[in-house]
Amino acid sequence: MKITNEFEVNRPIETVWDAFQDVPSVAQCLPGASITEDKGGHVYAGAVEVKLGPMSPKFEGEAKISPDEAARSGHIAGKGVDRSGGSRGQVDVDYRLAESGGSTRVFVEADIKLSGAIAQFGRSGLVEEMSKRLIDEFVYCLHAKLDAETPQEAATIKAGEVKGFSLFLASMTAWIGKLFKRLFNRGGNG
Repeated sequence: MKITNEFEVNRPIETVWDAFQDVPSVAQCLPGASITEDKGGHVYAGAVEVKLGPMSPKFEGEAKISPDEAARSGHIAGKGVDRSGGSRGQVDVDYRLAESGGSTRVFVEADIKLSGAIAQFGRSGLVEEMSKRLIDEFVYCLHAKLDAETPQEAATIKAGEVKGFSLFLASMTAWIGKLFKRLFNRGGNG
């Protein structure tokens, strides 16, 4: 499943690029994510835990980050296993920063592969809708970190907890709304 998104950070590109290089700090802005070990060479061990309705998968694994400072872009390759549910996940993310009138535009393309019980959510379109909501939370947290007056204050700022059922319901409602809109538009044109 491919997901594309873009968002704006109200800071100069150099500031945003520097913030993205602090991987443990960036991970604090990803709801449900945690870094457990810096393995060196831009490889990090960690976990991502998300509550999806009745499921609460916790994917444990690692990610390799390949930043390209000259192009202000990077690639993230991650994989993980939910030991309790047997699901597996793999993600390849490409991101690029671009100047936008004193702010920074961030472009993200992700290819997510899910297997096991969690795969049913990927087929339904709910993962895509949930990812948009998680990115909103990420941007809010990143802005708060950049607004912090000291590094110590920034270190205490973390993404809010993923409230699984409410996130699931909001995502499902948005997905159903899009489905009805497509059906309505199709019916109105034919």
